[in-house]
Amino acid sequence: MPEGHTIHRLATRHLELFGGTKVTVDSPQGRFTSDAGLLTGRALESTEACGKHLLHHYAGGLSLHIHLGLYGKFADGRMPLPPPVGQIRLRLRNRRSWLELRGPSACELVDEGQTDALKARLGADPLRADALPDEAFARIGKSDKPLAALLLDQSIIAGAGLIFVIETLYRAGLRPTVPGRSVSKEAWLGIWADLCDLMALAVKTGRIDTVRDKHLPEAMGRPPRVDQHGGEVYVYRRAGMACHACGGLISRGELAGRNTYWCPSCQPPG
Repeated sequence: MPEGHTIHRLATRHLELFGGTKVTVDSPQGRFTSDAGLLTGRALESTEACGKHLLHHYAGGLSLHIHLGLYGKFADGRMPLPPPVGQIRLRLRNRRSWLELRGPSACELVDEGQTDALKARLGADPLRADALPDEAFARIGKSDKPLAALLLDQSIIAGAGLIFVIETLYRAGLRPTVPGRSVSKEAWLGIWADLCDLMALAVKTGRIDTVRDKHLPEAMGRPPRVDQHGGEVYVYRRAGMACHACGGLISRGELAGRNTYWCPSCQPPG
């Protein structure tokens, strides 16, 4: 599933392509046909990302809500519009550009009240200026749940997925299994600031890089990481490999049905 930085990049991209212009919308697959008719002829006024949720705001108070889930993906290009291939849920175009959406877990029209309700159930997004990290800490600091599970809870922190969470905890020297209540306010502020910085960098570059300069391939004389997710990381998907900082072997475990990774030396038991 795409992490929050990808959704923020998409919001910017879609506004560049369609902002301020009237659009034509259809649904070759047929599952969005009636709502497509309501959007056709409206101008896209703004876009925004809220965690892993994407919103297009159109004239007349209608918004398009999209959650890509595990399989959703966008494609776009310059006109003319290519013939539809495969299961296209949503197709959007203006005079210059086209956009296609396949396989989302959510693609729906929402009004202002529904948009507000969506935002209200999401936690603090490290990429949004209106984020409230103190509210997130208030929940984390009262919980016995593992810190990694709390950070992955989208009602607490919105947009940070497994890679950002696991890597940020490594950089903070905390194991994924540390109880939330054991985290000090000072430690939390460090985690939050690091999430903000790492995710902002990912928005800029389009890839997730979490390794400090002294541990980059060129600084250490090691080959770069080769992985479909790209980017240089410390522990994510590196089980059994040497830690870039201490040389010890990276461990892997399971937490809430998901793989977790840590360095036993750099992240000692809490």
